[in-house]
Amino acid sequence: MELNLNTHPNIIDPDTFYATLVAANEQLTLEQSAELAMRLVFLLANQIGDPQTLANCIDIARKPFTQSHGEPQ
Repeated sequence: MELNLNTHPNIIDPDTFYATLVAANEQLTLEQSAELAMRLVFLLANQIGDPQTLANCIDIARKPFTQSHGEPQ
């Protein structure tokens, strides 16, 4: 079941957010950058809290990496 999630731009100041995100990754190795991304995911997931909403977000994020019949590309 897919909830009605807002997938349209909703960040008040997206340029500042992007600059902050890029700056947070400066001087990190690829591995450290991946760990930072996962830590950020868990912090944001904790803010959402609802398991069904989180599952729906994962499904939406995964869609570009799957073919029409649900198999990985």
